[in-house]
Amino acid sequence: MFRITRPLLQALKQTTGIHGLKVHPDPLPELVKTYESTLSALSSVPQTSVYRQGVEALVRHKLNIVNGAKGDISVAETQLNEGHIEEALDIAADELSLVAKMVEWKAWEPLEEKPEPGQWEYPATATSS
Repeated sequence: MFRITRPLLQALKQTTGIHGLKVHPDPLPELVKTYESTLSALSSVPQTSVYRQGVEALVRHKLNIVNGAKGDISVAETQLNEGHIEEALDIAADELSLVAKMVEWKAWEPLEEKPEPGQWEYPATATSS
């Protein structure tokens, strides 16, 4: 009896069905590497930053999912809920890129200029006098 394993099935996968998104031959190790790089890059952001806290929690959660899938791509795809595993790779790469930008921008620092009164109020939360 011939049984197709997940890595073999991934190797046989010819298309993601999404224009411009190529099939990755071995996505899970690449995803783990990207998540770990993101966590490493976040060490440049102060621990008190809400951005760091949020991204760190999300990336650790996703890393736990991928590690818990034990090499099963379909399990990882289902639990990540980001479409094809290649889409999850794109999302992870984008997040890693954003961390670098946030470090460059020092987004956790206070604004250089005070905001105009009411600038950060939204209609649903604005208080009426």
